[in-house]
Amino acid sequence: MNITIKDINQTNLSDIKSLRVADSQKKFIETPMQSLKDAEECSYYKPVGLYMDEILVGFAMYGFFPHEKGGRVWLDRYLIDVKYQGRGLGKIMLHALIKHLYHLYSCHEIYLSLYNENVAAMNLYKAFGFHFNGEKDINGELVMVKQIGV
Repeated sequence: MNITIKDINQTNLSDIKSLRVADSQKKFIETPMQSLKDAEECSYYKPVGLYMDEILVGFAMYGFFPHEKGGRVWLDRYLIDVKYQGRGLGKIMLHALIKHLYHLYSCHEIYLSLYNENVAAMNLYKAFGFHFNGEKDINGELVMVKQIGV
């Protein structure tokens, strides 16, 4: 299995915009379309496509925010398309993303936030060593952090 994380461009933009989550997940995450708009408004965001064997299976958006407490790397959006859920790809892609962010930013911490009711995502992140740090983000979501390479 070949996992790649690709920039978004005119070649894959339409496919990225067509990614969807299950109906039960829609209240927890913005669509790729909304995420791309957010990335246009904030240059710190980096939206990417997640590929398995050259097939687009998911989307992520991350970035380094230098103004936040000495600088923080955020995994701000992360989703696996509904067609590919239930196959273990959430774990595989999250592992690849963590490695990617560590190498890209030479960071020792990765932050993310989620709604308390998003139990499936919370369990996934906890399994990867993310833990709550007592903070809430600007939208009232709970902040989790993972220590890496320390």
